[in-house]
Amino acid sequence: MAPKVWFITGASRGFGRVWAEAALSRGDKVAATARSADSLTGLAKAYGSAVLPLELDVTDRAGVFAAVERAHAHFGRLDVVVNNAGYGLFGAIEETSEAEARAQIETNVFGALWVIQAVLPRLRQQGGGHILSVSSIGGIVAFPTLGLYHASKWALEALNESLTQEVAGQGIKVTLIEPGSYATDWAGSSSIHTTHLPEYDGIRSQLAAAFAGASLGDPKATGDAILKLVDADKPPLRLFLGSMPLPIARQRYAERLATWSEWETVSSAAQGSVKV
Repeated sequence: MAPKVWFITGASRGFGRVWAEAALSRGDKVAATARSADSLTGLAKAYGSAVLPLELDVTDRAGVFAAVERAHAHFGRLDVVVNNAGYGLFGAIEETSEAEARAQIETNVFGALWVIQAVLPRLRQQGGGHILSVSSIGGIVAFPTLGLYHASKWALEALNESLTQEVAGQGIKVTLIEPGSYATDWAGSSSIHTTHLPEYDGIRSQLAAAFAGASLGDPKATGDAILKLVDADKPPLRLFLGSMPLPIARQRYAERLATWSEWETVSSAAQGSVKV
């Protein structure tokens, strides 16, 4: 199999760094982006010319297009594009300021959109490629005090589900990566926390107790899974990472189907009848 060329946002740490190292370790090439180029120095030293470090803020649309063009000019093609840049916003809906809400959507949704728009002409021109966008178990279910984060990931899910239908005839593959809980810095210094209102302290305590003692996945264990994904002839639109997401999804979707079925009579009656 010929070496692949990757374009990865948020490659300085977490999943982005793990997947960049997994790709490079097997002989692939990586255009690695991060808000600070200094955070990519170690990667470049370890893998030399196989790495193109790029400083990039994904909320800068012009900067995204420029970075994609530079990566393509440098390596001659792009095979795997990973939308990994993003962060978690912790806070109840009422607690979230306008600036915090806008910044969350700007990074997690628009940042991914700009990358997708920038790479599509290149992927189409070369006859194919694979776009991976990092969603979350929080992209299909929601928990309290993470509403804006969930909103960003649900939007990312819809964006990519539409995208895969639009580009299926162009040889371009699309996959949403939906990790469970991992020992990354997602809830640490990478995250933003709103100013708390005492009215939500109780629900915060309940949520913390519910997840206390939960086993966290090892981010390094995801590297092989991502390599298998990008090497697959027919990759899925959605891929869970870890053992936590599937049981949660089964429970939540069973509850949704039960509710929709319970209210089916009301729903059907709302159809009415209009002659065209």
